[in-house]
Amino acid sequence: MCGIAGFQGSFHRAFLANATAILAHRGPDDCGEYYDETSNVGLAHTRLSILDTSPAGHQPMTDPETGLAIIFNGEIYNFRELRRELESRGHPFRSESDTEVLLRMHVQFGAEMLSRLNGIFALAVWNPLDQSLLLARDGLGVKPLYYAETSKGVIFASELKALLFEPSVTRTVDPNALLAHLRYLWCPAPRTILSSVRKLTPGQALVARAGKVVASWQHYRLPSGRDTIKISAGDAASELRRLLDQAVRRQLVSDVPIGAFLSGGMDSSAIVTYAAMHASEKPFPCFTIAFDGGSYAAEGFGDDLPFARQVARRLGARLHVVTVGDELADDIERMVYHLDEPQADLAPLNVLRIAELARDNGIKVLLSGAGGDDILSGYRRHQAVMLERYWAWLPARARRAVRHAAEAVPSKHPWQRRLSKAFRHADRDANGRIAGYFEWLGDGQDLNILSPQLSETIRTTPQPTSLERSLSELPSDTHPLARTLYIDTKHFLADHNLNYTDKMAMAAGVEVRVPFLDNDVVAFAASLPADLKLRRGVTKWIFRQAMTGLLPDNVISRSKSGFGVPLRGWLHGPMRELVEDLLSKDAIQRTGLFSHSAVARLLSEDKAGQVDGAYPILALLCIQLWCQTFLAPDFPLVRRSYPVTCRGARSNCP
Repeated sequence: MCGIAGFQGSFHRAFLANATAILAHRGPDDCGEYYDETSNVGLAHTRLSILDTSPAGHQPMTDPETGLAIIFNGEIYNFRELRRELESRGHPFRSESDTEVLLRMHVQFGAEMLSRLNGIFALAVWNPLDQSLLLARDGLGVKPLYYAETSKGVIFASELKALLFEPSVTRTVDPNALLAHLRYLWCPAPRTILSSVRKLTPGQALVARAGKVVASWQHYRLPSGRDTIKISAGDAASELRRLLDQAVRRQLVSDVPIGAFLSGGMDSSAIVTYAAMHASEKPFPCFTIAFDGGSYAAEGFGDDLPFARQVARRLGARLHVVTVGDELADDIERMVYHLDEPQADLAPLNVLRIAELARDNGIKVLLSGAGGDDILSGYRRHQAVMLERYWAWLPARARRAVRHAAEAVPSKHPWQRRLSKAFRHADRDANGRIAGYFEWLGDGQDLNILSPQLSETIRTTPQPTSLERSLSELPSDTHPLARTLYIDTKHFLADHNLNYTDKMAMAAGVEVRVPFLDNDVVAFAASLPADLKLRRGVTKWIFRQAMTGLLPDNVISRSKSGFGVPLRGWLHGPMRELVEDLLSKDAIQRTGLFSHSAVARLLSEDKAGQVDGAYPILALLCIQLWCQTFLAPDFPLVRRSYPVTCRGARSNCP
């Protein structure tokens, strides 16, 4: 919906104008500032107008009686129910926006209001009465929020790049975050690539006073999946249909047209089915991507377009298609710029192209099927983790033999890569094996790629991996599948998929909503027994039962298809010169983060087919590009050539 930034402390007011300018893509319709020199507080907002598009919805929004000021990025789907409750308590309203509901909720309930919200949000509320600044992020982490505690105070923004206008935010790379980017291709919260910057975890809130964080807590805790209910398959399927229908209806609230992603997979097709029933837009607009070339099939990517067209025809929806080819590889620098973090995945480029197509067709909001795999068990690793009960009975020697055999499997074909990845962590303990399904480099390989200095820093201060630390939060008797889904939702979904979906869609001025992550849907999915989610090797079994009769049979029965690009072919084709440039000895020595000999060995082994190094190589590329962009002395003072179309009052902003 928007971009937010601000501070409490002895920062210069110019930060607000600079942040507004660099976050303009998130809010091309309007912008505003709040500054209290006496209290050293500043708030900045760039607006994508979706609810109450009139000037009455302008932010920052203040309460004339208490002096409270709020900036807010997101949507509150139950804001009308909350408004009715507030009106019954005597609260007046001047607008039809959910922002004013949040402001009045804070007047009435303070920070306790967070537990009452159903929506996606990152927000900041300044309370002059007790000189407190509240920051909060939604429970599933759909909306991002970064912050830093510096010698001057606390400073925050929707995107990390905005914080770099502030000199007291140092630009030292965090070695453990760097290791995570190599290991997982993304970095689990709260770390970021910079030691000085943190991101709020999903469901986290914090309070700052006098430029210091004085309190931090979880206003929402992700269900662990440990306490399951007894329910028949028929009743579970029926309830899942009801809750998903309810979630889509909730998320259709808007004063501007809404569309949806439609890949032809089961998740997006289900969302579009319910949206087409209830949306006011007729025919309902859907957007998909088609690939020009045959290299996608070679890397395990199915052809989604026929399925998307089939679903659109069945529903009478209007399907818009953007066709891309190898030229997409030219956009990797733009991708790294908008992602803020060096995420090693090129699927974000697909999101950007679809969002641009939607915006060109007058659509500012898209519904997405994201999250279905993470809460209902849709990934191949979930099939592998169901074998966990057998590992505990195998002697350590046998498990080591399985690992060595897995490491020897060739990596030229998709099924070989999947087989190797499924068993190469067989000799770890239970949490280590689950964490291993998310890793792209074998034990010790990631450390060896780092420069000797960084490797030594990490070795002298050993700590459990971020994922194993999160797994340790769960009771020991939690089912292995529930443990994996917990990590999928808490980290892989929030820190990877949702981060790139938000950043790339907002780069085009489009908001993405995710009905699968409605509070009620998430809670119900977590309560279902494992054998309803994955049965006899069939992923998302109960969801397939729920969609029978609503979706075409071939959409329900098709296996999961990737949403990426033919990376392995691109590294040796359209991206070859970029690889040679950014991973050259000179380039690696300039950043000082990696061992050139280890990188050269990885490149050589990948080219020979001895290892599947495509994604670790992409991670190296993205990290090098990130350093080249964000650690340059002139960033962010030099504007990047990524234009933003401004509208209305936005033209009066920086």
